[in-house]
Order: sequence, then structure tokens, then C-alpha cells
Amino acid sequence: MLVFVFGGCAVLIAAATGGGSSAPTTVVADREPADEDQAPEPESDAAQAEAKPEAKPKIAGIGSRVRDGKFEFTVTRLEKRDRVGGEFLSKDAQGVFLLVHVKVTNIGDESESFMGAEQKLFDAKGREFEASSEAAFYLDDSKSLYEKINPGNSVDGVVLFDIPKNVKPVSIELHDSIFSDGVKVSLAGS
Repeated sequence: MLVFVFGGCAVLIAAATGGGSSAPTTVVADREPADEDQAPEPESDAAQAEAKPEAKPKIAGIGSRVRDGKFEFTVTRLEKRDRVGGEFLSKDAQGVFLLVHVKVTNIGDESESFMGAEQKLFDAKGREFEASSEAAFYLDDSKSLYEKINPGNSVDGVVLFDIPKNVKPVSIELHDSIFSDGVKVSLAGS
């Protein structure tokens, strides 16, 4: 019988003898081999908790740079309005428009499209709000309907959400495309 250790696992190889097959049989052990002098003692639950503290992942806030795919985002400020547009063409909010000002930088190697409709807003109850492309149409220089951004260039855009007046937004999830995982930015304290 031969014993080999690969990556902390013991592998036993036993050669068959006699009239049967001469092919070796391989068995992989489920545990690491113990020291000859002393076996390791199992850690207590308290020791394991001290060794691996459960820290909540830190979520970036307003002014922090975050990345998703080929874009780097920086939420610069928030603003609320009851109406967007000009004197003759305007749109009234059902509740209130939350304007999320965001700097979008293309960190990729080719032109990419930024669209406000791909961004999501969340409140304290975990409810998800869609961006209002219609309201963005009425806002001069929203730069969030469909904006092509060349490599290395940045755009200061505004993503609009129509939310109830009593809702406090807690985070926004920013996406470089509809297929990306997105990155959350905390809006708490704003």
C-alpha cells in the first residue's frame, strides 16, 4: 500500500495481488492526515467566531467611485422636484421626482452605452423603483436616456425616479448594462 498527500488530502493506493486485476485502486481520504505526535484539537464555537468575524459588506456612499462592468460611477448628489421641464413642455410627478446626479466614466476599451432605465432605486422596505425615461426626456441635459460614451470619457447624467413623497430612498443599484450584476451605492443620510 502506498500513501501520497495532495493538497492536504491523503490518497491511498493499494495494488491488487493474486489472480484478479492488476490495476491499482485509488481512495481519497475526506480529512487531512494528523500529526504523528498530536492530533489537532477542534476549535470551540467561540474561537471560530473570533477568527472569522461576520462583517457586513461595506456599501459605498455618495461621492464614492464604484465600478460595474465597463463603467465607473460616482453619485454626486440628490435633488427632489415636483415637476421637470420648461414652461411649455413639462412633466409632473405622481409623487416626487428624485434626481440622482451621477458621473459615468467609460473605463473600457471601446464605446459603451449608458441608459438611465437600467438603474434601480430601493427604499427601506426593499421595494424597487424603476427610472423614469419619460421624465428624463423633459429634463434638459439629463444625459440618461441613451448616451454613448467613448473610452476614457465621462458624462454627468441625471437619473430620475418618480417615488411617493413619503418614501426615503436608501440605495441605488447602478448597471453598465441590463445583463450586469450591478453595484449598490448607499443614499442613506442624504
